[in-house]
Amino acid sequence: VTVAFWFVTALFCLQIGFTAYAQLNLPQVAEAFTRLGFPDWFRVELSWAKLAGVVVLLAPVPARLKEWAYCAFAIDLASAVMAHIAIGEGVAAWGWAAGTLVLWAGSYGLWRRLEAARAK
Repeated sequence: VTVAFWFVTALFCLQIGFTAYAQLNLPQVAEAFTRLGFPDWFRVELSWAKLAGVVVLLAPVPARLKEWAYCAFAIDLASAVMAHIAIGEGVAAWGWAAGTLVLWAGSYGLWRRLEAARAK
């Protein structure tokens, strides 16, 4: 379980890190935020929050802090999917967020299993 957790979590964190980079540096991603109706400051704030969340998931921090990071990522990813669907965009627009949500579920589920085993 430990190896699976770190494998899935590494993939998840790489994906989130890439999206944070893209949101900060790629004009087409900034345009997507505008198309979705979000202000530019939100794109920048969200990027830095994603990077902070990645650090929390990878660092040896209290479990409560990891829970909050997982919760924030779930809200972020579900909101991304819903925002694209709300303006009528297809799977090409929201598929990456949905795929990342699957990685999130794997990482979170495996982390919960590890935490339960530690508690015994």
